[in-house]
Amino acid sequence: MVKQSTSALAELGIPISLAPMEAQLVAELPTEPGWQFEPKWDGFRCVAFRARGEVEIKAKSGKSLARFFPEVLSNLRALPTQYFVLDGELVIPVDGNLSFDALQMRLHPAESRIRRLARETPAVFVAFDCLLRRLRQPLLERPFEERRAELEAFLTREHVGISLTPFTRDLRKAKTWLNRRQLALDGVVAKRLDLPYQSGERAMLKVKRLRTADCVVGGFRYGSSERVVGSLLLGLYDDDGLLHHVGFTSAISTQDKPALTKRLEKLVESPGFTGNAPGAPSRWSTDRTAQWQPLRPKLVVEVRYDHVTGDRFRHGTKLVRWRPDKSPRQCTFEQLPRPSAAVALL
Repeated sequence: MVKQSTSALAELGIPISLAPMEAQLVAELPTEPGWQFEPKWDGFRCVAFRARGEVEIKAKSGKSLARFFPEVLSNLRALPTQYFVLDGELVIPVDGNLSFDALQMRLHPAESRIRRLARETPAVFVAFDCLLRRLRQPLLERPFEERRAELEAFLTREHVGISLTPFTRDLRKAKTWLNRRQLALDGVVAKRLDLPYQSGERAMLKVKRLRTADCVVGGFRYGSSERVVGSLLLGLYDDDGLLHHVGFTSAISTQDKPALTKRLEKLVESPGFTGNAPGAPSRWSTDRTAQWQPLRPKLVVEVRYDHVTGDRFRHGTKLVRWRPDKSPRQCTFEQLPRPSAAVALL
């Protein structure tokens, strides 16, 4: 009988199926003492495991990210400690900013492409919690303040591709991270110093950076079940006067949809967007999502958004109000932050 080989990772004392501790979205940072504040990075959350020469990176979903980030595996394997479990985030610095698009490009079936991108745009593992430093000695039940001290003792010097996340226990400084226009962060995370690691629980707090922008309504899509507006397609003008699609909002009340649909249908006219347009084919596109109605650039809305990636709103936006007082030509990319300072924190 052939004896089955056993993964060294099974020896660690923490299963590689461990779900990371998560954060609950709140409106304000806590003001009472006993909290630590850290940047909320806009990357891929993951947990890194090492046992001797074996290394694994698990995403929040439980899927392995190892094959997509070979350079991160090499960097983790180069650390002098043979056994560890670290909670952190994968980010990719590009031209002084952090690029979520570059992360998404890694999720590709072709190994040759992954290897090329790993050389051209290497990822950084940003560590913010230490769950194990010694074989079969998990730190999950220890308070976060002690785990942070263990993490700092572990990463006492610079390592290629490995970064220790900064922190502050000064509420005023944490608020400056939220308010600084040029800082490319997704928000701020608050962790209680006495908090044990609660796998899979929303035991931390997070406050996202919320901003507003005035956008041209360059088109719309009908809803999936009836012929009323389902979402508005948003645009901004560049320096050459081209209107580019930057995102959407579907936060339209049901009672407003019939009247708004009639208003929009009167403005239907090609091309809608004169620069980058929605509906480009992708593996996520469906027949419905690829269909949209172009509009004359007459309407302006103010929307609230949380993050910009590649000159687009990364998530759906919230419609704040209509802006009949605003000229569409005033809706330019100059409203959006051009962050460059976040990489300096790594």
